[in-house]
Amino acid sequence: MALPININELLNGHTVEWDRIELKKGWNPEDIIHSLCAYANDINNWDGGYIIVGVEDDNGVAKLPPLGLNQNQLDGYQKKLIELSHKIFPDFVPVSQPYLKDGKHILIIWAPAGDNRPYKAPVSLSKRKSEKAWYIKRGSTTVKVKDGSDDERRLLELTARIPFDDRLNQGASLDDLSLQLIQSHLKEVMSSLYEESTKISFQDLCKQMKIAKGPDEYLRPTNVGLLLFNNHPEQFFSGAKIDLVIHKGRVGKDYVEKIFTGPIVKQVRDVLSFIKTNIIQEQVSKAPGQAEAIRYFNYPSGANAPS
Repeated sequence: MALPININELLNGHTVEWDRIELKKGWNPEDIIHSLCAYANDINNWDGGYIIVGVEDDNGVAKLPPLGLNQNQLDGYQKKLIELSHKIFPDFVPVSQPYLKDGKHILIIWAPAGDNRPYKAPVSLSKRKSEKAWYIKRGSTTVKVKDGSDDERRLLELTARIPFDDRLNQGASLDDLSLQLIQSHLKEVMSSLYEESTKISFQDLCKQMKIAKGPDEYLRPTNVGLLLFNNHPEQFFSGAKIDLVIHKGRVGKDYVEKIFTGPIVKQVRDVLSFIKTNIIQEQVSKAPGQAEAIRYFNYPSGANAPS
């Protein structure tokens, strides 16, 4: 199953914060099940994270080229991953896909935030031990939650609420998601899921991207799916627009207003383009005793750049 992200950018930390990535040079099922549980609990509301197996950690960044995994073992690892997911309570199903990077086979596991938090995982996979515990992420480290600790209290408080982005929108249907916008996004980020999107059903595509949830007979888009992949999200969320107001004086009613609508990404790009074209002005003045002119901007372009 392809992942909706560019793998090269993921490995170089360009699309996902490093705190949301765990690098493991080899397959260690006990470490992996604890990491899966921690990402599922998502105590920091990061929307889960990625476990990359076959890549060594070099002071918090991926050491490339990767060490790689034995190709003959990849299928077994993926089957074991399914088994591990059923050992987490409640059941948690991650998404995995093997990739070939620099001639080496690696396994990438996407563990989105769970819908049924909090989750517990076995402390040990030994058959003689059955204790389960909560696990959370602290930075890039997976830690066990101690009974009665502040972490336990915080986990129970936070996980009682599903983040707004991940909630189902009962007032929308799958028809409200645009295949064209989805494929345009996948192509832009150079996801391998782009090629697959032309071969699988729209329903499966939405489920793989986690922008639709629920049983097949009642599959509904999530709020984030509508914000990103609907041409008029303001129909579902009254505040899903950017209202830009340009005051021509410090006081008074002399102002210009422009409203930007459409998918959220388009809104941001449109408003930044508008600012660059219509608001940013440059003044050039010559300074005595030097050849270079001094340039001033009323609105620094750096302030206009997305973080």
